[in-house]
Amino acid sequence: MNDQILSITRRHFFKSSGLGLGALALQSLLQREAVAKPQSNNPLAPKAPMFAPKAKRVIYLHMPGSPSQLELFDYKPELQKLHMKDAPPSFLEGKRFAFIKGVPKILAGQFKFKQHGQSGQWVSELLPHFAKVVDKTCIIRTVHTDQFNHAPAQLYVQTGSPRLGNPAMGSWVTYGLGSENQNLPGFVVLLSGGKTPDGGKSLWGSGFLPSVYQGVQCRTTGDPVLYLSNPAGLDRNLRRRTLDTLAKMNQAEFERSGDSETLTRIAQYELAYRMQTSVPEVMDISKEPQHILDLYGAKPGFVAQSDSADDPRVLYKGDDPTFANNCLLARRLVENGVRFVQLYDWGWDHHGSSLGESIDETLPIKCQQIDQAIAGLLIDLEQRGLLDETLVVWGGEFGRTPMMQNNVRTELRKGYVGRDHHTNAYTMWTAGGGVKAGLAYGQTDEFGYFPTEHPVSIRDLQATIQHLLGLDPYRFSYAYQGLNNRLIGPTEEGKVLKGILA
Repeated sequence: MNDQILSITRRHFFKSSGLGLGALALQSLLQREAVAKPQSNNPLAPKAPMFAPKAKRVIYLHMPGSPSQLELFDYKPELQKLHMKDAPPSFLEGKRFAFIKGVPKILAGQFKFKQHGQSGQWVSELLPHFAKVVDKTCIIRTVHTDQFNHAPAQLYVQTGSPRLGNPAMGSWVTYGLGSENQNLPGFVVLLSGGKTPDGGKSLWGSGFLPSVYQGVQCRTTGDPVLYLSNPAGLDRNLRRRTLDTLAKMNQAEFERSGDSETLTRIAQYELAYRMQTSVPEVMDISKEPQHILDLYGAKPGFVAQSDSADDPRVLYKGDDPTFANNCLLARRLVENGVRFVQLYDWGWDHHGSSLGESIDETLPIKCQQIDQAIAGLLIDLEQRGLLDETLVVWGGEFGRTPMMQNNVRTELRKGYVGRDHHTNAYTMWTAGGGVKAGLAYGQTDEFGYFPTEHPVSIRDLQATIQHLLGLDPYRFSYAYQGLNNRLIGPTEEGKVLKGILA
């Protein structure tokens, strides 16, 4: 009897409570969830978009720690004139910073810029390969956020909330569109840089969506997915019989309890079984011809020494191909029907407070690690006819201040040049997937501090990504705790950036 009581869910309690407000409220919730929850026993089956999409898939390149836009994309010669002078009061009054104290000094850009391509985009000398493909991209210089610490800012960008518990963008997309390949996850995550982002694995969690939509983290060496292989003594035939028996047990439990997560469990077991043969094949970049490996700068089987260090940054090498391997994997994954591929490359937090986190020394190393790989990715997608339907997004969770960070030292010193977190304006770029190529969208003031035209919020960015995929960001929702939850939140703040649409 006690076991029976414990197994009763809140839904069953209300359902069996007779007439009254509880039963009426339950009926309303059930009607809303009936629309929201997948009707198929295979929740990853392809689903039709809400309207004709420009993009069918996404490769999102997130640089945790946040690159300095003033050293890479937002050329501000005016900073040279004020270099090492006190920041004006307008930079400080009413502002919050993660580390800056008192009155900091203005810090000029540390690297040279040139205009590139037919579009004349300003690009730093740190990105020579990207400069050659800049006409394929749309550079947005006016992104802003209201979060100035890493974990909440990363969560806000990727889940729509600075707090834990919301689904990742990739989870929303696979919930809405399913997967094009039933033998692979719809949402795959690849890491480089030696550490997991500050926001942790919640950045690719499914939140309140069924757990089948969470991101699957894959590795570039060894077993692509941990615990995917059969344990010793269990062959594939026995695994199949075991899963068939588990499926019958779970189906019986679902019919008894009505818990939709039971169906999710069946789907996850089945997907894992299919992945045992399909994932190793797709993840094996050694099958690529040498000219493609050279295009990305990829090296199959490479394991970075920095990956096992307490602080990977002090061991970074410019020729580390881990990110390049992941970019090549991303192309292979979307080519094989994966809907959303998320790359996180840790190590972009350049405060200048300690070794391995400086703008003058570490930033060039990080740029060398990604520059050729990103250019190679865009070129490869285009030559395979994939770029037009693949949206590529690059950026961090916020930007860097025009002032130097001063909480540890107030004078410039080689290997210790840094900037604090900046929320008012920073640069991201997009390419392919229905976005205008060769466009510079938005402008900042002469110091790169505030937007002067076309400010872009995180909500705008999220709304635009969903729109390009054929999902109406205002109507696409999931009923949870009595609310129709959306990636862009409950208000109409997020606007589709029509100015960047092709």
